[in-house]
Amino acid sequence: MENAQDGDADAGDVNGVQDSLRPGEDRSLLANERAAMDGGPPRELISLADDEGNSVTVRVLGRNPRWAAGLDAEIVVKTPFVSGRIDLALYLLRLKSWADALDRLEAGEDVAWMAMSRGPSISIQLTGERGCPEVVVEDESGSMVTVRVPIVPPDDWIAGHRRRLRQVMDHWVPMLSG
Repeated sequence: MENAQDGDADAGDVNGVQDSLRPGEDRSLLANERAAMDGGPPRELISLADDEGNSVTVRVLGRNPRWAAGLDAEIVVKTPFVSGRIDLALYLLRLKSWADALDRLEAGEDVAWMAMSRGPSISIQLTGERGCPEVVVEDESGSMVTVRVPIVPPDDWIAGHRRRLRQVMDHWVPMLSG
């Protein structure tokens, strides 16, 4: 698990991510989206999948019972060839860094999310080795396994991930204490 000091930012200070809302985006629409859902908490922070059966998902499992500032989550990789999952700790600073990663992706840059921390990391290369975007999941400090998954996301995938991030932030962050 990460050093708890990395997540010392005020858990109630969601402004760092709220500021990433686009001009004209209405937060009340988010509440309506949640109300339209099945009533359960938002679970998917990242969901990248294609028609070939390849996917990489980051799912929020719930609050960490041993760390009041953290969420239990998992990275799930599924392909016709290999499938696996790994535990992941999420906290406010990591969620904010995902917002920054989305900004860089939108600007056409490759990103490495969580690469400077212990535990698994996710990199997104917009032009991968196979001529399409690739998601690279690395567990360097644990199993020492790296999985490279080619995925052709839909055109609006970054906007969809911004919505997912806002839903996760709005629901889960107020429950965290830092």
